[in-house]
Amino acid sequence: MAGDTPAVGASSEPHTRRVVITWAALTAIAVPLVVLLVGPHMPPGNFSVEARDQRHINTLLAALATPVLLGIWVSLLYAVVSFRSRGGGLEDGPPLRGHARTQILWVAATAAVVLGLGAYGTDELLGSAKGAGGGQGPDPLAVPRGASSALQVQVIGQQWAWTFRYPAYGAVETPQLAIPAGRLVELHVTSLDVNHSFWAIQLGVKADAIPGTDNVTFVHPRRTGTFEIRCAELCGLWHGHMHNTGVVMTPTRFAAWIRGQVVANAPATKVLPRYSTHYFPTPFRRAG
Repeated sequence: MAGDTPAVGASSEPHTRRVVITWAALTAIAVPLVVLLVGPHMPPGNFSVEARDQRHINTLLAALATPVLLGIWVSLLYAVVSFRSRGGGLEDGPPLRGHARTQILWVAATAAVVLGLGAYGTDELLGSAKGAGGGQGPDPLAVPRGASSALQVQVIGQQWAWTFRYPAYGAVETPQLAIPAGRLVELHVTSLDVNHSFWAIQLGVKADAIPGTDNVTFVHPRRTGTFEIRCAELCGLWHGHMHNTGVVMTPTRFAAWIRGQVVANAPATKVLPRYSTHYFPTPFRRAG
């Protein structure tokens, strides 16, 4: 009889309590493990200040995603175990007409997470991260301290290779990117032909290379070593082969390297166009 059937809200409270307790216990265990064990291995690593900032953000996002993922898994597994059909009956359970408290909690929680991440991301990009290794166009809003004395390097994308000019060293152009450790570097990214995207993976730098555009980004390498450079924008037939290897050197080694490049490339430097923030080659010179 109808009077013998417990109310849906009353019968669901023990189940809700069990799910919440299980979820809270697992979250208390999993979140510290994600931060302490997984966080240090998050990409792009710790090769530069920008990469370190991105790793911190990725760790935060993983820590916030963990309770959400656990909530889905716990709810699903609990429902499968507790509400599976027992016996031969195939009749439907009582209809659900909504649960105002659950709906309000869900909307409030998701709104708090989204708004909180928006505020945190904006503060990081314009505050300590200073653009977080992303191209900010010719007039960056987030300029790191010491930008006036940064080493300027121009990154030039062309089908299908990267070249690099050093305006402070006679605008010499080299096929390899080398920068000194411990010094702020100001990258001016542009293209000779089609749209490319300069991605120095371990440095945490990604900036679009657009013809006729000077896209500025900053990077502060923390230690010496090599890093991978790729094009992250489909740019034609050999896009997949548009990669290079950059080097972060000690300041002494970099000084010797750039002197050697100036001497070795002197004949080519004489016939190169005058250094500019962007170039407009004639169409028939383009490879694509």
